[in-house]
This record gives sequence, C-alpha cells and structure tokens, in this order.
Amino acid sequence: MTELNFPSDLKYSKEHQWVKVEGDIVVVGISDFAQTQLEDVVFVELPEVGKKIEQGKSYASIESVKSVSDVLSPVSGEVTEVNKELENKPELLNKEPYNSWMAKIKISDKAELDKLMPSEEYRKFVSESGD
Repeated sequence: MTELNFPSDLKYSKEHQWVKVEGDIVVVGISDFAQTQLEDVVFVELPEVGKKIEQGKSYASIESVKSVSDVLSPVSGEVTEVNKELENKPELLNKEPYNSWMAKIKISDKAELDKLMPSEEYRKFVSESGD
C-alpha cells in the first residue's frame, strides 16, 4: 500500500473529510484514505449552491466502481461554491484528493471546528481503524 498523505494544514472528520479554514468559509473534500477505500471514483453528485447543510448529515454522494457513498458534512452552514470540474472529471478525487475540493461552505458555527482532528490525530485514527 502506498503511503497515505495527511497535510498538516487541514483538519479531518471521522467520516474522512478534510477541511481547510479560510475565515468564515471552509473548503471541504475527501481524504487520501477515503479515496483509497472508494477505489475508482466514476461520478460525483455535488450539492446546490445556497443549500443549507448540517454537520454529520449527507450533502453529496460519490459513486465508485465499488459502491455509492454519502458524503457527510464536517460542518454546518451554507454551500457557497462547488467544484464543477468534478462533474466531468470525478477521477480527480482519486488522483489529487487534497487539490480536488468538493464544496466551499460558509460555516454557521465555528465551534464545530473543535470537533475535527488535526492531521496527527487523524493519522492515528486511520491506522487504528484497521482498514
């Protein structure tokens, strides 16, 4: 297995989402670990801009050769932008999971960021999950 990447400037959820905080906006995507579990991504369903989402609830879905998976939001807020490039090139989630963000969300409660893990804690979480 190739070495997984855990950029230290990001925060991570237990549902294998990464979060980059840019003021009141958070950029979200799936982690390197998540894309290896999904295998080959063939379709991404992104949320509508303006959609209100809740932490821990589905806001998008990813279809791979293996399965269709709901993507659970790491934060609550309103979708301000989606990565339209993924509609035509869903495989970017496999090739560049940290450059291929899925959505930008105007966060409604910054305290939710405290529930996310720094990279070292997430690395440990992934290694202990036994996958």
